[in-house]
Amino acid sequence: MTDRGRVLGLGGVFIKSPDPDRLKAWYRDVLGFALDDYGVNFSLAGQDGYQLWSPFKADTDYFAPSTRDVMLNFRVDDLDALLVRILAAGGQMLGDVQEEPYGKFAWLVDPDGTKIELWQQTGDSG
Repeated sequence: MTDRGRVLGLGGVFIKSPDPDRLKAWYRDVLGFALDDYGVNFSLAGQDGYQLWSPFKADTDYFAPSTRDVMLNFRVDDLDALLVRILAAGGQMLGDVQEEPYGKFAWLVDPDGTKIELWQQTGDSG
C-alpha cells in the first residue's frame, strides 16, 4: 500500500433526528457539548483539526442516495490518491469533488448502503 491516500480517522458522525434542535439541546445540557451551528467539534490531541458530531433533520437529503440514518465522515491525508485507489477497486463516487475553504470532500456509498464522506482538511482547522 502507498504512503498517501489513507484514512486518518473519523472526521465526523452525522445522524438524522426528527428534531435536531431538541437533540442538540439535550447533548448541550446533559452531556455538556459546546455546540455551534453545525454541532460540536472535538479537538484532536496533539494534532491540528477536529472531529464533528452533528444531527440533521430526519428528512434531509444530504445522506442520499443512502436511506440509512447515519452518515460517516472520514478524515484523509490525500483525497486524490485515495480516490484513485477507490476507483481502481471498482468503487463509484457520488458527484464531483467539492472544495471549501476548510477542505476537499468526496462521497461514495459502502456495500451496506451507508453514505461515506471523505474529507481532506485544508485551511482553517476550525
